[in-house]
Order: sequence, then C-alpha cells, then structure tokens
Amino acid sequence: MAKAFASQGDMTEKKITFTEVGEGLYAFTAEGDPNSGVIIGDDSVMIVEAQATPRLANKVIECVRSVTDKPISHVVLTHYHAVRVLGASAFNAQQVIMSGAARGMVAERGQEDWDSEFQRFPRLFEGHESIPGLTWPTTTFDGKMSVYLGNRRVDIMQLGRAHTAGDAVIHVPDQNVMFTGDIVEYHSACYCGDGHFADWGNTLDNIKAFNVDAIAPGRGDALVGEEMVNAAIENTRDFVESTYRPAAKVAARGGSLKEAWDAVREECDPKFADYAIYEHCLPFNVARAYDEAQGIETPRIWTAQRDLEMWEALQG
Repeated sequence: MAKAFASQGDMTEKKITFTEVGEGLYAFTAEGDPNSGVIIGDDSVMIVEAQATPRLANKVIECVRSVTDKPISHVVLTHYHAVRVLGASAFNAQQVIMSGAARGMVAERGQEDWDSEFQRFPRLFEGHESIPGLTWPTTTFDGKMSVYLGNRRVDIMQLGRAHTAGDAVIHVPDQNVMFTGDIVEYHSACYCGDGHFADWGNTLDNIKAFNVDAIAPGRGDALVGEEMVNAAIENTRDFVESTYRPAAKVAARGGSLKEAWDAVREECDPKFADYAIYEHCLPFNVARAYDEAQGIETPRIWTAQRDLEMWEALQG
C-alpha cells in the first residue's frame, strides 16, 4: 500500500470533556473520537454508546462516577459499528438496547466490521484483549420504544436511515435533549461508508422537527442552544450533500472511482479539510457515494481486504 490510512497514524491521546447538556444529562466527548452519552434517572443510569473497548468504556464510567453513584442499568447503542459497541461489557448493564435492524447488521457484518475498524483505528483498540466478543443486544425494538428510569422517560427512536440502516436516536423529553449518534456531527467528518445518502437529509429534517434544546452528537463538541444545534444539523447536511453530489455526477457519466475521489476532494477540501477524521473518512465516503449513485442500495460489507483494495485504487 502506497500510503497508510490517516487514522492509522493518529496515536495521540485525546482530551476528554464531560459536558452537562441538561439536568442529569451529559456528553462525553474527546476531540473527534466517538462520543458517549449519560442519562441519569431516579435510581439508575443509562449509557448511550459503549466505546470501542472496555478500556475506553472505563473512562466513561470514571466520568459517570464523578457525578453519581447510581448503578448503570441500560446501554443503548445507536448502531452496530465496532468503535461504538465493543466496550459494552465494561458497564455490566442489565439491558443492552439496539434497533432490530442494527442487531441484524451485527449478525450480517459485525465481525467483518470489527476486523476492518481494528486495522483502521489502532489507537481506539488499545486494550482490545479485554473485548469478550461481538456485542449483542438483550432488547431490540422497531420504530420506537420508551424506557423509564424511575419517573424519567427516555424515548429511543428510529427517525430514518442515515449513517447506517439501523440508526437510532435517544430523546429525553423532560429536558428536550437528543443523543443522535453519528447522524449529526460537529466539526467532525461524517463517516458515510455504510450510509444512505438519499435518506440522510430527511432524517436530519426529522431530528430538526423536535426543536431540541441540546444535542450530544456522534463526534465533536456538545451542542447547546438552538443556534448551535441548527448550525450542526445544517453543516452535517452540507457535508453529506457535498460528498454525494460530485460522486454521483462522475458515476452518471461512467467515470471511475478515482475520478469520483478527485471530484469530491475538489468540492469538500475547501470546506471540511480541517475537520476531525476527514482524511480517514473520505475514501470510504467516496466509495459508498459512488456505489449508491450506481444503484447499489445496500452498502457493501467492508472487510480489511476490501479496505486495502479500495485504498490502492484511489492511490492510483
């Protein structure tokens, strides 16, 4: 391989921030690394996103213990990606919740995704020896379910496909705060390698319709206040559209994947080059946009071998 993935050389430890986004609601962020959320109920705690390894999950637990000693009862996973789910065992939660579609994707492609992400993100998988295996939910839902942490209601919903086909968001009505997973990002590139470009904008509209007071996004800083929330939603929309549009034009005229890569770079580099994980995401985003524009509805499964073949093709 002529050149390594950008993420393979990113071995710098990130600064953790633990931000209150509503009463008893927190966003665990780390400079563009995967975020987690914390929802404190009357007598227990729900975690949103489990991190890549138990080692990283323990950093979330340390932050939780800085604000409450209530037991962790639930872990909600917004989708199936390894960097989001493989740390779940550290929380010892009674319930692990995913959408039914996300569980199906664990069964269909969970191991391949783990193998692929492991070689893409070596820093995130430090301590991988403690991962007991694929993370399977104890509870699944289709459409919407509600969990009560005492009197605090938490709504877990599918608002449409975007980052994956199984995406879920978590809404806490008493504070009007939402945890969006990777459907919304803030000053971080969207990873679109398993995405659905045609649906993503409508899903963003569905999130926007809630008029939430704060969002804990998939990556990047917590979004507090209407102005910051709406700016992040529209910026995410611009990123997704700016990736798909030039790739689709190239595909429509029968151009190559390498030509699509060049066209997307021309469109996106001036606007997004300084975003976290931008260089890492770009080849996967272009490959998926090119496939979708050619009518490939279901994202092809990424494997470590496919990663390398795609990257070599883009390097010429």
